[in-house]
Formats: sequence, C-alpha cells, structure tokens
Amino acid sequence: MMWQMVNLILFLAAAGYGIYLFYKAVYHRILYVKLGKPSDFRKQREGKWGEFLSQVFGQKKLFKDMKSGIMHVVVFYGFIILQFGALDLIVKGLTGGGHLPLPAYDVFGLLQEITVILILAAIGYAAYRRYGEKLPRLKKGWKPSIVIFFIFFLMLSVVFSLGFERVWLEQEPSGYAPISSLLAALFGGLSTSAAQILFYACWWAHLLILLAFLVYVPQSKHFHLMSAPVNIYLGRSEPVGKLSKLDLEDEEAESFGVGKIEDFTQKQMIDFYACVECGRCTSVCPASNTGKALSPMHLIVKLRDHLTEKGTAVTGKSPYVPEFAFSNIGAHALSASCGEPEFDGVEITDIRPTLAWQKSTWTHQAKDPKDLNLIGDVMTEEEIWSCTTCRNCEDQCPVGNEHVDKIIDLRRHLVLMEGSMPTEGQRALQNIERQSNPWGLNRNDRANWSGEVEGIKVPTVKDNPGFEYLFFVGSMGSYDLRSRKVSRAFVRLLNEAGVNYAILGNEEKNSGDTPRRMGNEMLFQQLCMENIATFEKYGVQKIVTACPHTFNTFKNEYPEFGLEGVEVLHHTQLLDQLIRQGKLKPKHEVKERIVYHDSCYLGRYNDVYDQPRDVLRAIPGVELVEMKRTRENAMCCGAGGGMMWMEETSGKRVNLARTEQALETNPGIISSACPYCLTMMEDGTKAKEVEERVKAKDVAEILELSVFGGHPAHNKGLEMEASAQ
Repeated sequence: MMWQMVNLILFLAAAGYGIYLFYKAVYHRILYVKLGKPSDFRKQREGKWGEFLSQVFGQKKLFKDMKSGIMHVVVFYGFIILQFGALDLIVKGLTGGGHLPLPAYDVFGLLQEITVILILAAIGYAAYRRYGEKLPRLKKGWKPSIVIFFIFFLMLSVVFSLGFERVWLEQEPSGYAPISSLLAALFGGLSTSAAQILFYACWWAHLLILLAFLVYVPQSKHFHLMSAPVNIYLGRSEPVGKLSKLDLEDEEAESFGVGKIEDFTQKQMIDFYACVECGRCTSVCPASNTGKALSPMHLIVKLRDHLTEKGTAVTGKSPYVPEFAFSNIGAHALSASCGEPEFDGVEITDIRPTLAWQKSTWTHQAKDPKDLNLIGDVMTEEEIWSCTTCRNCEDQCPVGNEHVDKIIDLRRHLVLMEGSMPTEGQRALQNIERQSNPWGLNRNDRANWSGEVEGIKVPTVKDNPGFEYLFFVGSMGSYDLRSRKVSRAFVRLLNEAGVNYAILGNEEKNSGDTPRRMGNEMLFQQLCMENIATFEKYGVQKIVTACPHTFNTFKNEYPEFGLEGVEVLHHTQLLDQLIRQGKLKPKHEVKERIVYHDSCYLGRYNDVYDQPRDVLRAIPGVELVEMKRTRENAMCCGAGGGMMWMEETSGKRVNLARTEQALETNPGIISSACPYCLTMMEDGTKAKEVEERVKAKDVAEILELSVFGGHPAHNKGLEMEASAQ
C-alpha cells in the first residue's frame, strides 16, 4: 500500500538522520580524546574480563548503595529487554501488524510489559531520590532530569502502542499481555481505523523519542552508557593507586606533569566522558565533607567541559548536534573571585557548602578556551592541594574513574615546572632532601629510638647480617615521639616471638611516599634508587613496616624501579601471623571498648582489613566495635597526600570530623595501624577534650599490653612524654 511505502521512507529518513547525528557527536568526542597523550591500551586490557563482567553486568559498584543499585539494575536489564521490544515494535509498524519471529512470542510480550512497569517504578524512585529525599550529591534542574522524562514517555509510547494495536487488530484479551489488554478494554469503543491511526501516532512518538534519546546521550552525562564499559575494560591492571613513572631523563620532554588539558593521557580523558555525575565520589571525599573547595565529581566535570570546549576550538568540530541549534561561543571558566566555601561546622560532615561553591564559581563566560590556564582558570591550587589521596572517590565510582592520578599530575606540574606549593609542604620536602626526614632533624639521630627499648638491644643489619626481616622504621617511627612508642612496642613483640630481624639504623632514608604524593617525582626517584641500592647491599628479602604509606610504596611502586623478589609486609600482617603460629600469646586481659580506624593506604590501597581486626579480636577482654564508615568506606584521617605536613586553611579539620565519627561508638580506645592516623586521632581527641577517657593507640601497643601485661608507671611516663610534645 502507498501509505506503508511513505511510512517506510519517512522511517528511513528519520532513523538515518538520527544515526548520522549520533555518529557525529561520538566521533567529535573521539577526536577530542585523541588530543591527549597516547596510552598503552593493550597493556591496560590485560586480565580485565572478570572485573569488566562484574562491574558492567553485575553492577558491583552500584550496590554500595543498595537502593540505587536495585534501581539501576532494573533500568539496565530492562533496556536490554526493551531493545528487542523496540525492534519488534518497528517491525509491527513497517509491516502493518507483523512481529519478530521470536520463539515463545507470548512469553516475550509478557516479559516486555512487566519490564515497562518495573522501569517506570525505577524511574519514579529515581525522581523521588533527587527531589523527594533531596540527596545533596544529586544535581537538580532540567539537565539532570531530562532523561527521566525521556524514559517515562518512551515507556508510555510502548504500552499505548501495544494497547492500540490490540484494538486495531481486534485481538482478544490475554494473560500474557495484561497492560495492553487493559488499555485495549479502555479504548474498546474505538473503530479499527481510529485505533490504527492512534497506533501509528504512538509508534512515531516512540521512534522519535528513541532517536532523540540516541542523539542526546553522547552530548550529555549519559554518554557513560557507552564510555563507561570502555573505561572499565581499559582500567588499570596494575595495583590500585600506583602512580605513573615520569621519565625525568627524557631530553625531548617539554614539561612534566599536567599543565594543559592535552597533557592528560587518552585513558584519563575517557574518564571525563565516563562520568555520570552521580556524586558518589564527592559524598565520601574528606575534603568535600569538611568544606574544602575540592569535589572529585566537579574535578572530572570541569576537566570534561574544558576538554570539550578546547577540543572544539582546536579541531573545529562542534560537540553539539544538530549544530544550528546550539551556540559554541565562549567557554566555562572559574569566576574571577572564587573565595572559599562557607562551612558552618554544625554537621560532622557536610558536602553542601562545597557543592554550592562549585556551582557558583564554574560559569560560562565570553572567553576563548585556548586562552584559559588549566591551573587557575579551570582548577584552583586550593582544590589541587586539598586532596588526601585516600582513593575513597575511586572506590565508590561505578564507572571506573581514577581521580587521584590526575591531581598528582597537576601537582607534578606545579612543583616541577612552576616551583609552586604551600610553604609548609615545601619546607617538609626540603628537610627530606637535606636530612631524609620532614622535620630536618639530624639524619644521624634516626636510630636513637632503639636505645629506649627496655632490656632489648635492637640489632642493625651490620649487627645481624643473617636477619630474615628488615624492620623499616620510617621517619615517623624514628623521630616522632608518639610513633616511637609504636616502634618500641613492635620490636618487643618481635623479640618475644623470636623473629630474626634487623633495622638499617642511620642508613635508613625516607621512603619517598611524601615527595611523590606532593608532586616531587625527582626527589622520590632519588630516594627510591638509594633505598633499593641499600636493600641490595644487605640482601634484603623481607621488609616489615608499621607505616602503610611506606608499605604501599615499597610493595606496589618500588618494583617498577628495580626492587625484585622482596616480600613486603605491614606490621599488623606479621603480628597476625605470629599469633596464629602461637609465637605470640595475648594472655592478659585488656578490658576496653575499641573502635578501629582503617588507614586508607592499608585498606583501600592494599585490601588489608581483617589482619588488624584479627589481632585485636585475639586479645582477651577487647570489645571491638565499628564506625558507620568503616573498611573500604572508611573516612580518611586527613594526613595522606602530604597533608600531614600542611595546614588546613578552610572548612573543618578532617581529623576532627573522623574523630567525631569514632566517638559516636563511645570507645575507650581509638585504634589504628598507621603513624599518621595515630597522630591525627590523638590530636582529634585533644581537640574534643576527651583525651583523658579516650586514648589513641596503635594495634601493636594494645597487643603489647596483652602479651606482657600493663606497666602503669611506664605507661604514665609515656603519656607525660606525649603530652610534652
């Protein structure tokens, strides 16, 4: 029939034009990504299938928020089912009532109608979360909500098409088509001709909404539907959080770090387009939670906006289609006077001041994107230096985005190319360079702490060349008066267990973690090579350290520089082994309610959660409790990423917020397994004026009490010593 031929021609024209616009939008963004530095995608694909399947088809990360996870799974698998339904509906419209030759077609129809109802329910809940629950992390407005309307009207067009089809073709009601049968009953008074017209009206509405959605997706945050699976598949196959190595001897390198958007790698740029703007990263970020300017979500969004706008200017290819409907004049940039977020400090944690600051400062202006400075016009130095590198943002991200490496790359440019960093941080790095410790204390005093262990001579590698374990004490354990107590407790336990160990003494140097996280890759590599040379000199095969930062650096980053065949343990791992082997016997009761704080570099970086807790559980009398934010979702103490050596100048102190979370459990002891965390938790109890009833102690110190019994006079003296600091 003539009308069917006209319908087919119009269908091909509409579908062809929609697919062409979709192709242009995607292709132009691929051109922008190609402006970045090349990535070795072959290496990044290695061993990724398991993670890819679990995250894309298992939606693993989304279930960190159970209600949101269920909602997304319904929509995800619902749309897979409805893609077949869309094809079936297209066939019906083009053939005048035919359908796909699917087996058990009636069952497929039932599944399709159930799926429509489930998706409508899921979308209704999505709207409720955004506008009913008013979750702060979810953006409000027409842009974030337009997809809700797309999906809602798409579902309505499906069920009304099916309903009018039944009236048009005079089909009997069926239990396999409950919704369309009900609609057919409601419109049963229509003539077949009227029902046919209404069917095609709904059919075309469905087609046009589907094509509009297809064109809209790559031009919005919903581009993650395509880019997120790619991003997850190309995610790192190396240890999480491992930073890239800079070739500092490359004579052709024009700069180091990231000073302009093109300095990011192509893989990092795919991150920008994978972001779904769900705000999960910002909702757990210690900086965002305490009123700092940094928001991980806005970091990615601002970099994406800048890449899109600069990419448009460089390639001459518009990011928006059809082009006549959009203006590409100007660019997003920070407002001239940014100020700081206004944090009232009423809540323990609150991301709303940071979100408000980001919204008010990131505006579209009449500027040429090629004239904008990445650091200054897109990201402020305050944002860059607020990061504690805790990786909670990355752990929460459902699309595999990596935030920390981008911030470190920006720091590298500031430090190596511009010589710019906060004064306190600069002082700490200068001290590390001169005396191999952040305070600038005499390098020849590094082993002084070892003479303070009652009744035990701590052997050096020269005293005991046949040692099994090298105890790498670290700068905190060697110099910081509070952390030295942890070193003393640990060597007492090693001695009691008969472990054959030694220390480097005054030959020990800084591990380099602090310089690397603060952007001074040159100093890190120097320390790294010197330490590896020392390890090789003494034939080190096993290293144990009480510092998670040192543990992570030695275990995951030193191998790239030549450290091979060396087993690296955290002291809680070794203590747990010794207890299980019966070499350490916790026999004295420690009647305390203890809450354990997870170190970021022990937990999220290295998945060590159980061993510290197992040590505490092995101690008689201990009541172990957990904070609301615990294990992989634990909040940072605020000291990572070099923040231990820098002042927090805005918002609330991170360690205070974390201490308040710990105090909610009403503990007698806040336990940790990191010298930085220990310092931060102890400072937090002092700030809250509860230090008399709530003590901060390392796991090794608590185990020492149980193995050897309490020494009240000795402990009192140590507390007086700590107070004197």
